[in-house]
Amino acid sequence: MDMIFACIFSFAATGLLGWRVILPALRRLKAGQEIREVGPKWHASKSGTPTMGGLMFITGTLVSILVAGWPAMMAGDWTHIYVFLFALVFGVIGFLDDYEKVKRHQNLGLTAIQKFLLQLAAAILFLMLMRYEGLLSPHLYVPFLHISIPMSWPLYMVFAAFVIVGTVNAVNITDGLDGLSTSVSIPVALFFVSAATWWGYIQLGIFAAALLGGLLAFLLFNAHPAKVFMGDTGSLFLGGAVAGMAFAFDMPLILLLVGMIYIIETLSDILQIGYFKLTHGKRIFKMAPIHHHFEMCGWSEIKIVTVFTAVSTLFCVLALFGVMDRMM
Repeated sequence: MDMIFACIFSFAATGLLGWRVILPALRRLKAGQEIREVGPKWHASKSGTPTMGGLMFITGTLVSILVAGWPAMMAGDWTHIYVFLFALVFGVIGFLDDYEKVKRHQNLGLTAIQKFLLQLAAAILFLMLMRYEGLLSPHLYVPFLHISIPMSWPLYMVFAAFVIVGTVNAVNITDGLDGLSTSVSIPVALFFVSAATWWGYIQLGIFAAALLGGLLAFLLFNAHPAKVFMGDTGSLFLGGAVAGMAFAFDMPLILLLVGMIYIIETLSDILQIGYFKLTHGKRIFKMAPIHHHFEMCGWSEIKIVTVFTAVSTLFCVLALFGVMDRMM
């Protein structure tokens, strides 16, 4: 019941705050998105659409976890707050990036090295906190095989930091079409709600449910044609939330399944750039990341989002079967 309440409350809070407060404020601030010149030409019509809309589901999630999770917090269980604050740090990094873009009126914010160092620092601090609180173990649970691979703490920390930064940026890359990153992340949040329900991780379940409700409400604004974009503020927060939950549940390898769309998007970008350099100008895809390739092939944004969300849902269901032995 706590998780259901958290989802409904977050949906209502995100929708109400977004409609009455955040979206009007973004419009007043003229926080419009500048569209990259290297992207599809028809995206130019989206220029000026308010960005930083991720503030909607970030705020809705926060209000919901404070209300729904208050009794457990009073009892000393702050796990969901740790994950939220971790994701929020990435959201702040994204906000700084968005702010620079809006201020300069171009689609270039923080430099790549600035974002990487800030993200790496956030990942290391989170991992150290989780280890200090006894919520992390240097064992990699392998879905389907039902085994755990022991690792030394130094090796595990390096691996974990790499996975977190990679996940955060993969979600950011996925955020390239109206409602895409939002839609494919909804089944991911639902997976963590299901896992939390089976394992009795109530606080983590409350966070996942609040995130789910927030994303569902945000989709009302973000679906094609988008009235607002989540921006790096939202996509980096979302990436931090997904990575944070995977480690809080002590099963980071599950990201290989629930994050399949993020992985495909990122690999398409890496392959495109690598092949372009090796062949001195040839391309694998018509445009990368891969959602742009399908656009260039004539797919509508709605079709791409629908197919990608279906694939995300399929792999999240597969992930549930992969960890079923831990649920029994």
